[in-house]
Amino acid sequence: MRLKLKNPIIFFDLETTGINVALDRIVEISYLKVDLAGNETSRTHRVNPEMPIPANATSIHGITDEDVKDAPTFHEVAKVLARDFEGCDLAGYNSVKFDIPLLAEEFLRAGVEIDLKRRKFVDVQVIFMKMEPRTLAAAYKFFVDKELADAHSAEADTMATYEVLQAQLDRYPDLENDVGKLAEFSAHNRNVDFAGRIVYNEEDVEVFNFGKYKGKPVLEVLETDPGYYGWMMNGDFPLYTKKVMTSIKLGAIKK
Repeated sequence: MRLKLKNPIIFFDLETTGINVALDRIVEISYLKVDLAGNETSRTHRVNPEMPIPANATSIHGITDEDVKDAPTFHEVAKVLARDFEGCDLAGYNSVKFDIPLLAEEFLRAGVEIDLKRRKFVDVQVIFMKMEPRTLAAAYKFFVDKELADAHSAEADTMATYEVLQAQLDRYPDLENDVGKLAEFSAHNRNVDFAGRIVYNEEDVEVFNFGKYKGKPVLEVLETDPGYYGWMMNGDFPLYTKKVMTSIKLGAIKK
């Protein structure tokens, strides 16, 4: 089933040096852009992460230090990516928990402004796990009835994700063909930051989603334990999480 789009949508996948959103870097990004007419444009960029690629990461995606030593850094491709992604909704496989937060970190480090929070996010993995809990390869076999060759290749995973989402729409009549509805259905929770350290509660108040203050309003914690802000700013948290914390704090001061 063809997607009904209100905005262009980009299916993307990252291969990285690891799974730490705050510390790890992109070594490959592949994306498939689908415009309102259904035209598809695919691009893949190898990226020099400016750090060694651990052997355990290479064992998964097959990309070595030698493969990316002459590739551009993310800083060098960030403006091109931002231009391609601007105005597009986003989709991926496990993208809400990992790919989108890591991509946001890379843009912040590169000093390139792109407001990803304004976009809709469709996570095909969440839809699949809610409907038929399995891996991407199993999803591809189940929905498309094909074997996924080159699994963990960013390009192959990106194309497979797009095909799986279309097949999910065909298979589940109650799954509404609307990117906004798909984004809502595939959301884990209502994140304020991309990493989900801060979320909205039922009253639309920003609350912590981790640690000793889990479930507590951020502003309340900042008032009762002002040192917590400094601890987070100096801690190993994603840059975007720190940016959100600062925004909440400054917003309270301006009121």
